[in-house]
Amino acid sequence: MWPIDPDTPTADVARALLGAVLHRRLADGTLLSGRIVETEAYLGLEDAACHSFHGRRTPRVASMYLPAGHAYVYRIYGLHLCLNVVTGDEARPEAVLVRALAPVAGVNRMRELRGRGDDAARLCAGPARLTQALAIGVDLDAHRLDAPPLWLAPGAPVADADVEVGPRVGLSERVASRGWPLRFFVRGDRSVSRTPTAQRGRPRR
Repeated sequence: MWPIDPDTPTADVARALLGAVLHRRLADGTLLSGRIVETEAYLGLEDAACHSFHGRRTPRVASMYLPAGHAYVYRIYGLHLCLNVVTGDEARPEAVLVRALAPVAGVNRMRELRGRGDDAARLCAGPARLTQALAIGVDLDAHRLDAPPLWLAPGAPVADADVEVGPRVGLSERVASRGWPLRFFVRGDRSVSRTPTAQRGRPRR
C-alpha cells in the first residue's frame, strides 16, 4: 500500500487503503489516529466527478497534479475540508477521498476538536468530520503522507468478504460518472458515513 505506485489503478488504491491507519501529530505532541473504513476513487481526466476532469487546473486543484502519495486538501461549501490521497502524477491527476475513519487513538481530543460529545464510532464518520476531528487544515494540502504531522501506515488487512463496493455518495444526477462503482467501505463498521440505502445529498465535489 505504501509507497503508492502511480501505475496502480486508483480504484485499486482506494480498496487497498481500507484498513490502513491515518496518523496526525498535533503541535503539542498529541497523537490522533484512525483506521480507514471508507474511501472513494476519483479518476481524473475522464471522470466528470473529479476536480481535474478534462484537465481542469486551478490553484485549488494544483495538488492533484503532484506525485502519488501527497495530500490534496480542499474546502467544500466554503466551510468543510476533505482529505484526499493523490494516486497518479502530473499526467494522471487522480486521487482517493478518505471518507471515514474508525478512531484508534486520541478519542477525547477528537471530541474537543469536533466540539461534540459524539459516540467515538461516529467522530470521523464522514470526510468533513474526520478532518475536523484530526485538525487537518489547508496548511496540509500538498503534504507528503509518509511523515509527520500527517501520515499513513499499514494496518490490519480487510478481507474481500468484508468490503462493499458501490457508487459514490452525494453526486448530482447530472454527473455522467455518478453511478461508477468507486466507493469502498467495510461492511457493518459503525464509522462508515452512510449506508447504501442513504446515498442522497448535495454534490460533494
